[in-house]
Amino acid sequence: MRTNGTLPRSYLFVPGSRPDRFAKALAAGAHAVIIDLEDAVSPAEKDNARAAVAAALPLAQPVLVRINAAGTPWFGDDVRLCRHAGVAGIVLPKAEDAAVVDRIAADVGERAAILPLIETARGLWHAASIAHARGVTRLLFGSIDFQLDLGLRDEDLVHYRSQLVLVSRVADLPAPVDGVTTAIDDAEALARDVARARALGFGGKLCIHPKQVDFVNAAFLPTAEEIAWAERIVAATAGAPGAAVAVDGKMVDRPVLLKARDILAGARKA
Repeated sequence: MRTNGTLPRSYLFVPGSRPDRFAKALAAGAHAVIIDLEDAVSPAEKDNARAAVAAALPLAQPVLVRINAAGTPWFGDDVRLCRHAGVAGIVLPKAEDAAVVDRIAADVGERAAILPLIETARGLWHAASIAHARGVTRLLFGSIDFQLDLGLRDEDLVHYRSQLVLVSRVADLPAPVDGVTTAIDDAEALARDVARARALGFGGKLCIHPKQVDFVNAAFLPTAEEIAWAERIVAATAGAPGAAVAVDGKMVDRPVLLKARDILAGARKA
C-alpha cells in the first residue's frame, strides 16, 4: 500500500487467483492494491487462490486482502493468511457485526488495519458500531451489493452514501471510499461517479481496472479553482487578523477559513 503519508484515494482490486497480475496491479499507480479472495474467485478456486497469495507474499509493496465473509467456509483460513507481514490491511466484505471485526482484530493483532465493506442494509444499520470497532481505519461502500440488497438503482443511493459519510465523521474516521464503476471503458460514467462521490464527501474510490486509477487519483485532489479560492481566503484573513473580511463578495468566518486551510493542506500533501 503506497500512501506517502496521505490517505489513499484509489484502491485497485486484483484477483487472488491471478498472481501473474499482482506486479502489474502494484505498478498501476493505485495508492492501495486489494488482492481479492472473495468475488473475483470462484468457490472451487478459493483454497488454491489463498495458497497462491501466501506463496507470493511479501510483494514489492504491502497489500490489502479482501477475505471471504464471516460464516463462509473460507473465512478462518483467510484471516490467518492476513497475519503475514506483507498484508497491510483486511477488507471485510458484508460487514454487519462489530463483534466479527473485534474477533478479526484479536486474531491478527495490530499489524493489519481493518476496512469494513458496507454493502447491505444490515451493515449500514450497524455502521456506527462497526466504525468504532477495534482496528477499523476506514469504511468502504460496496455499492453493487447494496443495490441488490435493497432492490435500488445506483442513482438512488445518495441518501445511503451520505449516511456512510456521516458515520465516518462521527467515528472520527477518514472520509469513506466509494464503490466501483463497473463500466471500464466509459470515461464519462467514471467522471460522473467520482464527481458525485466527491460532492457527497467521499475521499476515495474502489477501482476494478488499472485504466481507472490515474483519473481517480487526480479527481479527488483539490482543483486549481479550489486552491486559488483557498489562497485568497488565507491571504485575506492574514492581512486582517481577528477582523471581519469579505472575499469574492462573501463574508469569511472561522469555518470558511478552516475549510480553506484544509484544502491547502491536502494540496501540499498530494
